[in-house]
Amino acid sequence: MQVRVEQLDGQLKRGLAPVYLLYGEETLLVQEAADAVRARARAEGYGSREVMHVETGFDWNALTQASDSLSLFAERRIIELRMPGAKPGDAGAKALRAYAGRPPEDTLLLVIAGKLDAAARRSQWVKTLDAAGVTVPVWPVDARRLPAWIRRRMERAGLHPTPAAISLLADRVEGNLLACAQEIEKLRLLQEPGPIDADAVAAAVTDSARFDVFTLVDSALGGAAARSNRILAGLRAEGVEPVLVLWALARELRVLAAMAGEVAAGDGADRVLARRRVWDSRKPVLKAALGRHRPPAWQTLLRQCAGIDRMVKGQAPGNPWDELVQLTLRIAGHAFLPAH
Repeated sequence: MQVRVEQLDGQLKRGLAPVYLLYGEETLLVQEAADAVRARARAEGYGSREVMHVETGFDWNALTQASDSLSLFAERRIIELRMPGAKPGDAGAKALRAYAGRPPEDTLLLVIAGKLDAAARRSQWVKTLDAAGVTVPVWPVDARRLPAWIRRRMERAGLHPTPAAISLLADRVEGNLLACAQEIEKLRLLQEPGPIDADAVAAAVTDSARFDVFTLVDSALGGAAARSNRILAGLRAEGVEPVLVLWALARELRVLAAMAGEVAAGDGADRVLARRRVWDSRKPVLKAALGRHRPPAWQTLLRQCAGIDRMVKGQAPGNPWDELVQLTLRIAGHAFLPAH
């Protein structure tokens, strides 16, 4: 039986299945789903747990032997099989089918896998595990669904955020659910239960560095070239990795390139910003940036990001920090040196 990750708690309350398969690339959600299964199992008397890591050379006979042997003092037990590669191979598929075909009593098999492609999801070993128990696919939370996810999680923490607060947090943590969960936990500790607005989020959700990457982004978009250069130097001095700076700048540039295309097609900047639900305090900065560069310029800046990315990965010569200086100057409209 397949259930969505948000349905797992309800399924667990109705009774434990003998087999659970959790898979997906959203590590935080997979971990939390596994925690929920373990917690329910402990509550029902599963007192022992054996963890197996499926790596190159893993002996699948270990699963067969574990299923055939009784745990000490006949305790209920969990066999936890961790498969980050999500490819058990022929021997693993055979062992999993055999286990699921006749699961032992008083034993719960918890299989935690990475991303399964379409072919793997159609494989016989997945179908057999699904028929014997519960399968929980964990899909990434994309930008469209992130605000709703943030709202639900904050409300579970006793916080009732305004739309602007959700928008700000989503903007700060997009693509990193673990960071988002950590920030919500920080807010829970800092704030009293109840309403929370964007100012409270802005005050709490900050980088530990003196200058954070988001300040750099807004400074460059606002045209403050000298300040942007100082912030960038501060980030470098404090040991921030250039890949983090590049990620923040490139993410904003992609959005602005799309906005610039909409404005060039005849939409007014105010309408574009409103349609994209840009936070009010950021609208002046983004409007200034859209007025500074035409669509081809934003594409040029994105190509420069791609070049810096190759430098960071060691695939192209050059110093990423030097190029990040040039990139921020160009974003701010003050490029003094030609980009490489």
